[in-house]
Amino acid sequence: MKKVILFLVLSLITTGVFAQKNKAEVLYFKAQLPCCQATACNSLEQEVKLIIEKNFTKGEISFKQVALGDAGNKALVDKYSAKSQTVVIVNTKKKTNNSVDVSDIVRRYARTDDKAVFEKELVAKIKESLS
Repeated sequence: MKKVILFLVLSLITTGVFAQKNKAEVLYFKAQLPCCQATACNSLEQEVKLIIEKNFTKGEISFKQVALGDAGNKALVDKYSAKSQTVVIVNTKKKTNNSVDVSDIVRRYARTDDKAVFEKELVAKIKESLS
């Protein structure tokens, strides 16, 4: 009986741990820019984070800021040919073709300032990358 209970407890713990694993990660590449540009960059970063928090459950999608100037991020920067305000969605469950660069959506939003369209397009791309 003790073995059965132990097995059930371990099964529940293991299932809970794997259920919390992110399905995708949104990488926001950011440079250390002068004040006026940094304000716009910070604003865009915040918008992306808010859209993720609003439209996806906690643990489904993670958000990660990647500093371009940090030597520890060189492999990521090179892999995605990232520049400031590059945004990449990485499906952590897929083995191949697991990333989508959505920087064009971010740049369009920076020009138009249309939050509704930005949110709709970004959410659609994230959902598409999950399938």
